[in-house]
Amino acid sequence: MTSILPWIILFSPLVSAVFIVLFTQRLRNLSAFISVIAVLVSWASAVYMFTQPGISVQVSWLDFGPLLQVPIGLKIDDLSKTMLMVVTTIGALIHIYSLGYMKDDDGKSRFFAGLSIFMFSMLGIVLADNFVMMFIFWELVGVSSYILIGHWFHKEAPPAAANKAFITNRIGDFGFMSGILMLWVATKSVMFTDIAGHVGSVDPTTLTIATLLIFCGAVGKSAQFPLHVWLPDAMEGPTPVSALIHAATMVAAGVYMLSRVFFLVGASPDAQQVIAWIGTITCVGAALMATQQNDIKRVLAYSTLSQLGYMVIAIGVSHSRDAAMFHLFTHACFKALLFLGAGSVIHALHHEQDMWKMGGLWKSMPITFWTFLVGTFALTGVPGLAGYFSKDAILLAAYHQNKLIFALATGTVFLTAFYMFRLVIVAFLGKPKANHHGHESPLVMTFPLWVLALLSIVAGYKFFAGHFLTVPHEEEVTMVPMLSLGALIGGAGLALALYSGKIKDPIRIPLFANKFYIDEFYAVLIRSTQDLLARIFGKFDRLILDGALVRGLFAGGVYGTGFMLRLFQVGNLQGYAFLFGAGVVAVLYFILFK
Repeated sequence: MTSILPWIILFSPLVSAVFIVLFTQRLRNLSAFISVIAVLVSWASAVYMFTQPGISVQVSWLDFGPLLQVPIGLKIDDLSKTMLMVVTTIGALIHIYSLGYMKDDDGKSRFFAGLSIFMFSMLGIVLADNFVMMFIFWELVGVSSYILIGHWFHKEAPPAAANKAFITNRIGDFGFMSGILMLWVATKSVMFTDIAGHVGSVDPTTLTIATLLIFCGAVGKSAQFPLHVWLPDAMEGPTPVSALIHAATMVAAGVYMLSRVFFLVGASPDAQQVIAWIGTITCVGAALMATQQNDIKRVLAYSTLSQLGYMVIAIGVSHSRDAAMFHLFTHACFKALLFLGAGSVIHALHHEQDMWKMGGLWKSMPITFWTFLVGTFALTGVPGLAGYFSKDAILLAAYHQNKLIFALATGTVFLTAFYMFRLVIVAFLGKPKANHHGHESPLVMTFPLWVLALLSIVAGYKFFAGHFLTVPHEEEVTMVPMLSLGALIGGAGLALALYSGKIKDPIRIPLFANKFYIDEFYAVLIRSTQDLLARIFGKFDRLILDGALVRGLFAGGVYGTGFMLRLFQVGNLQGYAFLFGAGVVAVLYFILFK
């Protein structure tokens, strides 16, 4: 029984997606029901597996002798158990929430089929016991996210955002694939356990390069600088998709992958330094961008970027993966809560996302407001809530390893409190704006909010989190939590002073509002490289290949030859007899007198 459950966890969503696509496309409610039941089956199986000893099940697949062996293998250990609980629990709640949010959507069946494929792909990453399997599911996550982000394909923005996400991730995935190949050459294996046993014998330079190439995959999936640009645009998809991508699946895949292969990262101090600084740049830069965003979902999107930066910092400055996984665990709860809360607001206000057109929603949407406030407290690190414990664990690790990174990460606490309380004050407090009064969402949407609010409170406590992962040891360094708390109070206080009662933003910083002009820089870079080469080769193709060679030499030669041969096609019997006789005479002459 135990050996079958991993396969049930993995394939239940896939079976759901196939069934919906083949049989229930026109039955929207039935399609949604099938998808929800499938994810609940995966969740229940994961809960049972969580109580059982770890196992590994394998089926022979690719066997090239000593050169390469790749089984289809599923690994259930402490790390994958934790991630299974995160993915299936958050995924199940988002599926239930989607029943209300997507109730009247014309593409409801297609949407739930996409959710099921997404869950199948992410669960494959969690369960994979080797790099080849992980990479296959890694790419499937990219495909399924493309489908979901571009769900409203009849609009202009979603398909563009889906393309951007897909293409940007291919850049990181090329590095990921190159790193896998380097490790295979160095260790003659793609199995995690085999590679871990041979790390000590790999040349240090080779190991560092391979580790950084593997990290490129996380830079793409977990949206780290400089491949972070796709994640804010992914907001064009339905809000449940945003919650699923941001909370527990796609963007968490990179951090989970780094945790799974921490035996590589920990063995390369140089790679750890690079990883820590990439996380720091992303953490600080995304928080600065968030301070000037007006779209409620984009504020949360840049918040995700910043929090992912914290997790990557933890990978880079720690001697274990514990702090990174702890923050991934707590972040999944409160970020899903915040996105679903934002979705509740957007649903009530007929898809209005500009927070400056909201206001006064705390009265008309009390459940959404109070649960959103819990998520905000957890994200900003208010003492006693989940984010406080996991964030301070990362700050403590940074404090011991790199004081500059610690200072920048602590400054980001200030920025996080500032932009999140700015959002709460503008969207929920004050007076209603633009004739939007809102109404509370139905139970099917508020029930997940209550559950996630509860998790956002208890997920950081050892009595709860200790069942799922190793909670980092608390050290007696009073300065760190004091500085963190001071930064929190300062950011929240500044937001209250600047935004209370305001009807428009009193500050305007174009550099932050325009995201440091990184998208514009990439656009210029693409125009001056790829597009320029495309124009050059286009002209070469039209003038030289197509013009001079194909149309000139080849087509002209064939036409000329045909024109000459036409002279012999006179359409006269006597003429053909003469030509035939002349040909016979020529042949006889050649035979007799050659």
